[in-house]
Amino acid sequence: MKISGRAQRIEPFYVMEVAKAASRLAQEVAHTASPMIFLNIGEPDFTAPPLVEEAACKAVRDGLTHYTEATGMLALRERISDWYLQRFNVTVPASRIVITAGASAALQLACLALIDSGDEILMPDPSYPCNRHFVSAADGTAVLIPTSAAERFQLSADKVQAAWGENTRGVLLASPSNPTGTSIHPDELRRIHNVVSHQGGITLVDEIYLGLSYDPQYAQTALALDDDIISINSFSKYFNMTGWRLGWMVVPERIVPVIERLAQNLFICPSTISQYAALACFEADSIAEFERRRAEFKARRDYFIPALNALGLSVPVMPDGAFYAWADCSSVLEKSGIKDSWDLAFEIMNRAHVAVTPGRDFGVAETHNFIRFSTASSMPQLKVAVERMKVFLESMK
Repeated sequence: MKISGRAQRIEPFYVMEVAKAASRLAQEVAHTASPMIFLNIGEPDFTAPPLVEEAACKAVRDGLTHYTEATGMLALRERISDWYLQRFNVTVPASRIVITAGASAALQLACLALIDSGDEILMPDPSYPCNRHFVSAADGTAVLIPTSAAERFQLSADKVQAAWGENTRGVLLASPSNPTGTSIHPDELRRIHNVVSHQGGITLVDEIYLGLSYDPQYAQTALALDDDIISINSFSKYFNMTGWRLGWMVVPERIVPVIERLAQNLFICPSTISQYAALACFEADSIAEFERRRAEFKARRDYFIPALNALGLSVPVMPDGAFYAWADCSSVLEKSGIKDSWDLAFEIMNRAHVAVTPGRDFGVAETHNFIRFSTASSMPQLKVAVERMKVFLESMK
């Protein structure tokens, strides 16, 4: 059976490959004194709060399980619109909001709507691997531009201008970013968008971690800059609804019919039960709980980053959002003789029973010297993980 060239271009998602190996080992050590600690997957340890769970159960009891509009329930789009106004003081009409089957579906819809074969999309290196694969699945080409700690591992307007070519269609950014947890300064984002607009291109911003911002100067939506910016968001991270597979996108009014047509054909509609549940995310008690959890994520960051630095796993830029640490392990590699972060990740997993993610997934610019840690686990687990890694690294000396 012949496999399509499109499918062959999609690289393995190494995060999940490592996760499978970690799960196998976890079964072996489950009943030992050092069961596996998972710092590899970007999934909150919190689940949906009580009001959300109750809303889902009520929808099932009331038989509210039929298809909705392809763009999602108007009531939910209006709640999201209100959230933008209350949290960011930005007016986003409900008519510009499209509910999707997770942020992944939103990215797929955006790429299919706006990218033609041969189009190039500029992205930072490092960046989330699936984002470049969405571009590839639309027969476009993701052009990775190396970034540095001095740039907060984000693109700059100067680099976008220098990299823009005949086939460039636009940029795909993430703020806050996976794997670095860093955001683009609003002033720099404005400059980037000005470059893109001057070229007649598209500015697509992945904002799925926006709710988990810890620094006010970065905790701003790109939608404040221009109605032509396309924003992708999700109920997975800040709202703790990963498995519910619900997200949304904000697009210019003129693009909504195009997105709707694609969504009708590809997805019919997002999960109806998840949509009814998500309505409860915006109740005052739910928001208060999300904010309490956001403070907990920040506390974890504030403990874990200094602890990594003390171990010699240096985090060159303090994350201002999300729940990741992008740690430079080059000094550990040099001292230990281990080849790269891929091998080091498996050594940590096998010997310290701490699952982490090597940098291979996230690009090619020095990513072999980096490991991504997820701080989405509890504080007690983070502390145990640090102690185990300390013992492991001391044994390497």
